[in-house]
Amino acid sequence: MGSSDKNAMKKISYLMAGRAVIKIGGNEIDDFSFLEQFITLVKGMPVLPLIVHGGGKEITDLLSQLGIKSEKIQGLRVTDATGLRVTEMILSGLVNKRLVKMLVMADLEAIGISGVDARLFQAQKLCIEGGDLGCVGTIIGVNTHMVEQLLIEGFLPVISPISIGIDGQVYNVNADSAAQALAEALQVERLVFITDVPGVKIGGKFQEMLNTKDVEKNIQSGEIYGGMIPKVRAALQAVQKGVGSVVITNAQNFIAGKGTIIQNK
Repeated sequence: MGSSDKNAMKKISYLMAGRAVIKIGGNEIDDFSFLEQFITLVKGMPVLPLIVHGGGKEITDLLSQLGIKSEKIQGLRVTDATGLRVTEMILSGLVNKRLVKMLVMADLEAIGISGVDARLFQAQKLCIEGGDLGCVGTIIGVNTHMVEQLLIEGFLPVISPISIGIDGQVYNVNADSAAQALAEALQVERLVFITDVPGVKIGGKFQEMLNTKDVEKNIQSGEIYGGMIPKVRAALQAVQKGVGSVVITNAQNFIAGKGTIIQNK
């Protein structure tokens, strides 16, 4: 391992101190080079993380191939009964098992599950202004006992955000929201959102560290705007509910051990 790799591992160790929930999205899932490097870093972590994944790009592609129109309201995919079957097949099937296979081939005891298994994620219908999202849910409960048992036995959970309602209805749940709910329920040290931006930019410069006061002040001033606002608000909620800190980063910066760390100070 070269000196740059060792330095990156030191930074990753700092970012990943203690138990972590890591959310990776569809863009990262499609990047084989990133996944190889990501798995190498996971193998070097002193405590195995929990991985929550998305896969929106593949869902959109398959819906298009099937001639099914993909509609979004406030950034959330409208999911009818047919769309739900496609979404569950992609997330809990193809994407989940592809990622699990790569981890297993790297000698990690990965096990693929969804929010339906043992009622890991209990959900209810998500209602928003602007329209009906169909079979889209919001998480109202997390079965921490199940994932804790997997961790005790040395397994690395790889989790699809497909969830289940108390009435047995299956729901499509946003992967960011699922990762946040899991991190809060387990009170982990780190919640990591690997997204499409290197971190939070203020004054034209990406920040290494922010606290809750910094975030609120810069939202009010307009320095934090657009799609970054819901990300940092989710981070604030997580740290205020007991998560040690939240890291917002992208694939390249994650590999380099960089990103914006948000703490409740």
